[in-house]
Amino acid sequence: MDVTWCPSPNQGPRREGLSPSMVVLHYTAMHGAEAALDRLCDPVAEVSAHYLIGRDGRLWQMVPENQRAWHAGAGEWCGQGDINSRSIGIELDNTGGHPFCEPQMAVLDVLLSQILMRWSISPDAVIGHSDMAPGRKGDPGPRFDWARLARLGLARAVPAASGTHFHQPDASLEDLFCRYAHDLGYTAPVDTATLLAAVRLRYRPWAAGPLVAEDLIPLAQSDLWL
Repeated sequence: MDVTWCPSPNQGPRREGLSPSMVVLHYTAMHGAEAALDRLCDPVAEVSAHYLIGRDGRLWQMVPENQRAWHAGAGEWCGQGDINSRSIGIELDNTGGHPFCEPQMAVLDVLLSQILMRWSISPDAVIGHSDMAPGRKGDPGPRFDWARLARLGLARAVPAASGTHFHQPDASLEDLFCRYAHDLGYTAPVDTATLLAAVRLRYRPWAAGPLVAEDLIPLAQSDLWL
């Protein structure tokens, strides 16, 4: 896999001797990979990522994996802050409103598999920017193919139904939803509506309206089937 090195000044050492333990996926929300590359390498912008993948499959690296890129900002995952020191950031050339191109996804597949193997990162620790910053960020957005990554073992897979009949839980849906989401890693301090929007963006991007039992299914299959 060909990688073009384009060093960004926007980087530094990972704090407290941390190594990468997660991957955060982003979309650029800009008009073209070159525009995104310019911004990610602009010292005035004070943003960067480790990698950028163009729609045509071109791959750039801006920050060494063992260094801290400036891509995540404020947020939290699994009770941990300073996501920049804990993660590798991958930017995907996409405005957020259109599907991700096959050449781009094919390169992402290979890159992710290499990163996960190199750093012994669990597929469950491959997340979107919107997962760790609910309400503040929406990338990689509703058109991103999380199911593809899950099939390839590169992201969390929704467990198969453990029974044949859906069971309406007796406890408050809101309480269960918040607990299950928290257990998966959604620990950022946000209200239920904001949390629901983030979880739906990842698992049920077509859904709208108030919380329903089906919103819990991707989070805790075994508790909801008989």
